[in-house]
Amino acid sequence: MNTTSSLTFKIASEPWEFEQIHQLNYQTFVDEIPQHESNNTGQLIDKFNDENTYIICLNEERLVGMMAVRSKRPFSLDKKLTNLEDYLPKNRSICEIRLLAVDKTYRNGRVFFNMSRRLIEFCNENGFDLAIISGTVREQKLYTHLGFVPFGPLVGEEGALFQPMFLTREAFEKKGKLFWKIEARAQKKIPNENFLPGPVKLRKEVINTFQEEPVSHRAKPFIEEFEQTKKQLLRIANAKSVEILLGTGTLGNDVVAGQLSRLNERGLILVNGEFGQRLVDHASRFGLHFEIVEQEWGQSFGKEELEDVCWNNPDIKWIWSVHCETSTGVLNDLEMLKEISRKADIKLCMDCCSSLGSVPVDLDGVYLASSGSGKALGSYAGLAFVFYNHEVKADSFLPRYIDLGFYRQKGGVPFTHSSNLVFALQTALTHFERETVFQQQEELAKWLQQELTERGFQLVGTSPGIVTIALPVTASSTEVGEKLDNKGYQLSYRSEYLIERNWIQIALMGHNSKEKIITLLEVLCDVALLSVERRL
Repeated sequence: MNTTSSLTFKIASEPWEFEQIHQLNYQTFVDEIPQHESNNTGQLIDKFNDENTYIICLNEERLVGMMAVRSKRPFSLDKKLTNLEDYLPKNRSICEIRLLAVDKTYRNGRVFFNMSRRLIEFCNENGFDLAIISGTVREQKLYTHLGFVPFGPLVGEEGALFQPMFLTREAFEKKGKLFWKIEARAQKKIPNENFLPGPVKLRKEVINTFQEEPVSHRAKPFIEEFEQTKKQLLRIANAKSVEILLGTGTLGNDVVAGQLSRLNERGLILVNGEFGQRLVDHASRFGLHFEIVEQEWGQSFGKEELEDVCWNNPDIKWIWSVHCETSTGVLNDLEMLKEISRKADIKLCMDCCSSLGSVPVDLDGVYLASSGSGKALGSYAGLAFVFYNHEVKADSFLPRYIDLGFYRQKGGVPFTHSSNLVFALQTALTHFERETVFQQQEELAKWLQQELTERGFQLVGTSPGIVTIALPVTASSTEVGEKLDNKGYQLSYRSEYLIERNWIQIALMGHNSKEKIITLLEVLCDVALLSVERRL
């Protein structure tokens, strides 16, 4: 028996192990590969079960991988190919390997390699020097890399086709270097690198601050630190006022929609991605009256088009737009929107949830803007910000929790607040007091974009905070994302809008370094190429 971290590799011997073998056999060769008919038991007992030796992988008492080996003739391939011996090297001691199955969440190469190593030990112990398999066509390139030689025609049926292959001991020994390389990678500690747009990689000092004992939101120390945190936010965003709410950017946008509802005026919403569409939803739920200007995802808005809309529709009194469109990475031109709004005497509102902390954000002249603590500002999610540059008053027609004027009237803390979130945010914000932070962020993003382009990746939208990659149809974004997850690299790929478009995203919003991104690039290239090869 071999143990690797939390995984155990052994020859099956216990009744409960065989129960799970039959279940995994069913999941793989009935549900996933339609080789056998379904039944009501959820188990598939192999016809050679009594003759098989099962090499298995366990995670505690859960079976996550298996393969079977047997040497008694006739083999299953004897019944699929006439004159099997004519295809094979002579004078060999032969065994047949079958029923290779690995749980989907463990298909990172580690389980397969270690089961293979245990298999080789078994073969050597029993004097076998030639192994034959019926390899699924979807994994044929992998088997070839390992030294297997295809022979004869495909066997099986449409949807479950297999290629007969054999592997000699000599061929395996020649490929031994590859195996040792795989093993070396497997034995390394799997990294935990975060390239998500949230939650982001946090600095240690932010984590330590968050873990301190909470302070009452009515206590003087909290009020003093709360005011300091607001001042830091105002310096970063160049705004006159801000309120901090317990919630996320979604709550911040509800507050903006609530304030717009008080105007009782027609507006304009700009949409070039998922979060622009969400602004439409916010506005619709508040019964706002508005027009929509829509661009293709990944495209920016043209100045002339927006000016024409504003001048030809004098009843438009407000514009609401996303600054950095998280779904694509496109950075909409804030200064252009401010200029158009100023000339047309229109109130401008901005969703800055993915831009504040990624790029310099100047909210001077912006009517309302929303953001949050859990993205590029590098703190925990849970605080929503609403910036404003005008006087606001409480409005009893608005729900208390989203009444911006009520927050201002009560000194910013009308309800229970979290000292842990506020103090952690304050610690994170000190990073942005340095003048070079945005320049460094932009340089890192440009370098990454160039590297990706040179390696053949197609980019959809690029901003200093988010880089969106459109994978070719020959690669699955979900498969690539899952494989990166298994290797310790978290990218954004699970959102419905990304899955629909076969996109993945690298976010540079957290505490990351160029060295970590270099490693990510190498792993991404390997995983993406492997995904392409398998789908081909």
